[in-house]
Amino acid sequence: MTTPLPRRVTPVPEVLFQDVGDEAVLLNLQTEHYFSLNDVGTRMWQLLCEHGDTDTVVARLSDLYDAEVDTLRQDLAELIVELHEAALVTIEG
Repeated sequence: MTTPLPRRVTPVPEVLFQDVGDEAVLLNLQTEHYFSLNDVGTRMWQLLCEHGDTDTVVARLSDLYDAEVDTLRQDLAELIVELHEAALVTIEG
């Protein structure tokens, strides 16, 4: 099943981001919800913070990783769903 990729994603202002070794940690200060990311997830998070526009994020990921664009889109969409469910991002479109 394919998860739709939203148009824009914005990190919630109350989220702290910290690199910890080979992963990163996100913490929502309001909900105290903790979320960890592997190295690819960390790069996705950084690009979402930088650009917000998911098409731009997919293009940047395509420049960085030797993977099919459809695979990158699906992986990003699945991560965004998890981040949204954890109240770490807001979704537009």
